[in-house]
Amino acid sequence: MKILLVEDDTALAEGLCASLKDAGVLVELAGDGRTADFLVSTERYDAVVLDLGLPDGNGAQWLSGWRERDIDLPVLILTARERWSDKAAGFSAGADDYVTKPFETAEVLFRLRALVRRAHGHAHPVISVGDLTLDTHAGQVSRSGMPVSLTAQEFRLVSHLIQATPRVVSRTELSEHVYDGDQEPDSNVIDVQVSRLRRKLGNHTIETLRGQGYRITAGEDSR
Repeated sequence: MKILLVEDDTALAEGLCASLKDAGVLVELAGDGRTADFLVSTERYDAVVLDLGLPDGNGAQWLSGWRERDIDLPVLILTARERWSDKAAGFSAGADDYVTKPFETAEVLFRLRALVRRAHGHAHPVISVGDLTLDTHAGQVSRSGMPVSLTAQEFRLVSHLIQATPRVVSRTELSEHVYDGDQEPDSNVIDVQVSRLRRKLGNHTIETLRGQGYRITAGEDSR
């Protein structure tokens, strides 16, 4: 999962970034609405965490502009404003969820995972494809009921593929949603990670479609 955090409180932003990264989430930071506006227009994210009190305008106004331009990624508002009128303005602008400060990082993480899961069309936090199971709340992948030990990068890759099932996921999409932005788009990191995942999950679990990308298979030969 790759998110954009829009927050001008440096200490809070750095703390939240560190906690989310420890949980395996890729985070990019924008300190104002203008920077965030540029990033959501040019980059791909799974979700946005948006503060309302930005130095260059109300976060809800920036969000409203994104929705007018059909930028439909999930948005979680994170703010100290507790009045119902502020919450209503955020939801009216197109927010998907709302958390007030102070907050527990675990709650932000759970809500983000739920938003991303629902954006992929999954209502339940546990998603199964064949003998593979992704528990989005626990951040765990299991095979035939047994937890599989994965690196943070491996988990992001396979969880993105599972949530996208049965759709084929292109290399470009994986690069944008799973890997850090400073990695070269033409690197072989995806091939290496897919090879490692096949050894851990089964040789036929991840199917390569030449010229198209990858997808999780549910066939019996995935064992």
